[in-house]
Amino acid sequence: MAVTKQQVLDTLKRIGLPDGSDLVSNDMVRALSIESGIVRFVIEAPNPETARKMERIREAAENLVASLPGVDSVSAVLTAHESAPAAKKPAPSLKIGGHPKPQQGSMKPSGVKSIIAIGSGKGGVGKSTVSSNLAVALAQKGRRVGLLDADIYGPSQPRMMGINKRPASPDGKTIIPLKAHGVTLMSIGFMLEEDKAVVWRGPMLMGALQQMLSQVEWGELDVLLVDMPPGTGDVQLTLCQKAEISGAIVVSTPQDVALLDARKALDMFKTLNTPVLGLIENMSTYVCPSCGQEAHLFGHGGVADEAKKMDVPLLGALPIDLDTRLAGDAGTPVAAKDGPMADAYARIAEGLIRGGLA
Repeated sequence: MAVTKQQVLDTLKRIGLPDGSDLVSNDMVRALSIESGIVRFVIEAPNPETARKMERIREAAENLVASLPGVDSVSAVLTAHESAPAAKKPAPSLKIGGHPKPQQGSMKPSGVKSIIAIGSGKGGVGKSTVSSNLAVALAQKGRRVGLLDADIYGPSQPRMMGINKRPASPDGKTIIPLKAHGVTLMSIGFMLEEDKAVVWRGPMLMGALQQMLSQVEWGELDVLLVDMPPGTGDVQLTLCQKAEISGAIVVSTPQDVALLDARKALDMFKTLNTPVLGLIENMSTYVCPSCGQEAHLFGHGGVADEAKKMDVPLLGALPIDLDTRLAGDAGTPVAAKDGPMADAYARIAEGLIRGGLA
């Protein structure tokens, strides 16, 4: 019987660390892959000094996973982030919002290879769910991934990624992003109480966006995914004109009402000369867990037809899935687990990697 990712993770939970935690609960296991009995993963230490003390832990992890039925060989690599002790000191004076500062040139962070915008013409189509799961799926493939929650009026990534604390700052200006599930993460939601509304006019919105791109220490990333707000407003315009977006993915449900707005998003990206990398049909179908009957609650195939008309790829058709909703509410995206939904997001991630975009 083939070993699963969950079995490997459950085994690695048995590797204790000096502080009483384990490799998995400390989010130190990266890029776990299983292929024909060959298991590969990375153990990512918080800094080089810690990594130098973990060689025996790496060996123990290899040996323990190698003892699992169905495992032919194991390769565990030990790596570390550069130390940043100043990042541990919070700066009470750090503020998000205010009018943007005059800026010449690009807003693209210097260490980021590509930026992909994930947009939709309207809210409620699952764009944020797709963004968080695609980010985790790319991280599972060993990519260095960032996720910027640019939906400033309705930030949901803190809940979906299972982390909600204030980012640190060494000087009240530089912002140290948070990490969850192998993804570097920034959201306005980290700076506010969860139920507090953002009541800002356009200039403050743009000021916050500028800060989250230019003041955040994103580090070296293969790809930065941007969870866009719905619609075709100021945030989309600024990002496409100032941040050197590599391309956009448009998420829509199949019904005509959603597609009306999705076409507006597609037209906006075309007007702003931003390549559309493809479309994702979300809530494509529903399979009854009791009887197995398939139903198309929002219609079927509308996004695929639109992709064909636009001559762009259909990147995936994702069903309505209870586990996806439960995982997002619990703060562990379904792409971090085993199962058909994780596989679906993995296929989309593989397509972006093959295309050189992540």
